[in-house]
Amino acid sequence: MINNLEFTSRLKKILTHYSLSASAFAEKVGVQRSSISHLLSGRNKPSLDFVMKISNAFPELNLYWLLNGKGDFLQSHIQAKTLFEAAPKSETPPAPSSLENKDTPTPSVNFKDETIERIVIFYKNGTFKNFKN
Repeated sequence: MINNLEFTSRLKKILTHYSLSASAFAEKVGVQRSSISHLLSGRNKPSLDFVMKISNAFPELNLYWLLNGKGDFLQSHIQAKTLFEAAPKSETPPAPSSLENKDTPTPSVNFKDETIERIVIFYKNGTFKNFKN
């Protein structure tokens, strides 16, 4: 069971980390501002739907940390907030030079009926572009 006071503390840490107001956070997550207010005041407990909306809006957050406060705040493979915020704005990202290397063998993969959910391209300058299906 989620401890309400501890969850509120973690929610405040998220707001501080991303420099978001409660209303900006509510808009980004896709909930009413009053929901955030009730959670921050301790009036309401977070629902699973609310936690999943946070996880979808901030995929770099460690879900285990969000639920029980254990582990790292950010997932270890996405540690920098600048990666999330500094994605290139252009629709046509520059071609990475590593793709031009003809000596790199192409892996043989059989996906069967699997559907791609998300593709993330990381650039050497520390930015990335996120494509969702």
